[in-house]
Amino acid sequence: MAQVIVNKVNKIYDNGFHAVKDADFIAKDKEFVVLVGPSGCGKTTTLRMIAGLEDISGGEIKIGERVVNNIAPKDRDIAMVFQNYALYPHMTIYDNMAFALKLRKESKSEIDKKVKDAAKLLGIESLLDRKPKQLSGGQRQRVALGRAIVRKPSVFLFDEPLSNLDAKLRVQMRAEIIKLHKTLETTMIYVTHDQVEAMTMADKIVVMKDGIIHQIDSPLNLYNKPVNLFVAGFIGSPAINQLIGKIVKNDDGFCFTDGDVNLKIDKEHDLALKDYVNKDVVLGIRPEDIYDSDYDELAENPEKIEAYCDIVEPMGNEFVVFLKTKHAKLTARFDPKKMPKIDENIKITIDMKKVKIFDKESELSLV
Repeated sequence: MAQVIVNKVNKIYDNGFHAVKDADFIAKDKEFVVLVGPSGCGKTTTLRMIAGLEDISGGEIKIGERVVNNIAPKDRDIAMVFQNYALYPHMTIYDNMAFALKLRKESKSEIDKKVKDAAKLLGIESLLDRKPKQLSGGQRQRVALGRAIVRKPSVFLFDEPLSNLDAKLRVQMRAEIIKLHKTLETTMIYVTHDQVEAMTMADKIVVMKDGIIHQIDSPLNLYNKPVNLFVAGFIGSPAINQLIGKIVKNDDGFCFTDGDVNLKIDKEHDLALKDYVNKDVVLGIRPEDIYDSDYDELAENPEKIEAYCDIVEPMGNEFVVFLKTKHAKLTARFDPKKMPKIDENIKITIDMKKVKIFDKESELSLV
């Protein structure tokens, strides 16, 4: 087993495009690290540089104790699982899984044991005689996993392996990969644009945008303590609500106002906001921290806001409610016991202990 150290790694293409800028993180031994961000943010390029499939333009990558900048992919002791499975269509599933071991010239008995052990672990023993075209997407992805497992690498690399699967199968395969990580106790680095995958699978998440790492943290810390507006908006579904306004000060302390909505800010944030009076800020509030005042009022926050109920999406376990105030649009997650009335004004309450406040210009977190 091994840790992976990515130290100030850059990727600049021949046309001058700077795809990855000073990427710097560590995947510890046996850790599950997820690189997440929108399309084109540099996460797959970073993974391919770790694998040796892309040359690096600067910096250093270590796998275990070795600097691998100039080591060929086959000698890095890694195994990669691709988005499109990359199976050999003319080979049986058994031969697909055994191929790398045959290249190593391992004995037939050892190959047979490793292939069958991996197939049993993944529940694909009955598929070994079939060809890839005879399998479903989920079965092919298990074969791709099996082909990686038989090699017993120090590090597994995953490049959006579930993006071609339907929603139900993605949930199932997520659970299987998490279970696989616990069983194999191997370092895994996983790339996805799906923040739900990142939140549910990772020990540690690396959030990227425009080739830059914005935050590295545990899933819950990213959710509760985002360092900037991009991370706050990218992590969480439905996305965090953003109200643009100013900080004002009165006899009761600091308040946020957008000219319509006025919210008293908790006194514990006085020090952080003392230099932001009359300055533009963005107030962020998660949908689950907005309540229907008529049904679920917060005792510690008696202030109510009037909002127009535009759309209600029944989800079974909750209502996702789309609201409008004079200057803002809000998304809330309400208790399923009482459905709000569409096309009517309702009273809502915001949990002010849960708000995040960002500098509008720098987008950095203040609270």
